Amino acid sequence: MLFQNKKGIILGVATTSSIAYSIAKLLREHGADLILTYPNDSIKRRLDPIAQELGAIDTFQCNVSEPEAIANLAANIQNKGHKLDFLVHSIAFSNKDELKGRFVDTSLENFLNTMNVSCYSFISLCKHFEKLLNPGASVLTLSYYGAVKVIPNYNVMGVAKAGLESSVRYLSNDLGPNIRVNAISAGPIRTPAASAIGDFGKMLQSHQSTAPLQRNVSPEEVAKSSLYLLSDLASGVTAEIHYVDGGFSSIGLASRHPSEEHNAL
Repeated sequence: MLFQNKKGIILGVATTSSIAYSIAKLLREHGADLILTYPNDSIKRRLDPIAQELGAIDTFQCNVSEPEAIANLAANIQNKGHKLDFLVHSIAFSNKDELKGRFVDTSLENFLNTMNVSCYSFISLCKHFEKLLNPGASVLTLSYYGAVKVIPNYNVMGVAKAGLESSVRYLSNDLGPNIRVNAISAGPIRTPAASAIGDFGKMLQSHQSTAPLQRNVSPEEVAKSSLYLLSDLASGVTAEIHYVDGGFSSIGLASRHPSEEHNAL
């Protein structure tokens, strides 16, 4: 019961197939009181039974693409008298039509929207929630290998994840010593969000064949690493990009030509 008498907020629980759901479920099993968010009424209808299953103490609307959404979320939580021990950011978005072809063809509109939702929202959350987080609190976001290497059909999302990972390091410096900031870079997992990536099935097959564990990781395995990073077990860990991908990163992070990375996929 690593989270007995601890409370936190998770953004990004949309379905029981989402990584955020597996994280929320495991945290709840360890005693955490959960606050969940939804971007719109459509997602709320899907979230309500999940919130009931997990015994969530509160749910709030927060569409991070709207300028005042995060500030309003923080104000609403403060008005409810909540003080938090952890925050999980599991949100990303890009126009799936622009996750095809060449990265150079990315439109300005989609670039700005992708960076806003997938990267800046995390920065904004840390800014507005800093005073609502208890000393020793932990903040976590989710990244992907496309932040450090070219991944076909990932395009602008890779650039957004690179910005996100860099933000983790800068935020850990700003928010320390009282708040820890980390990221998990998970291997490819079949989630609703992953359906926007072209040839995702091939990505799963290639990853499985090249990873040292010879398999893809599961949302439950990502949740286990999240449990560690969010808990007091990781009290001395901050500014880390923690890989949970079957070991593929240990190969891919070696010095290799970009074309070899394509072949590996």
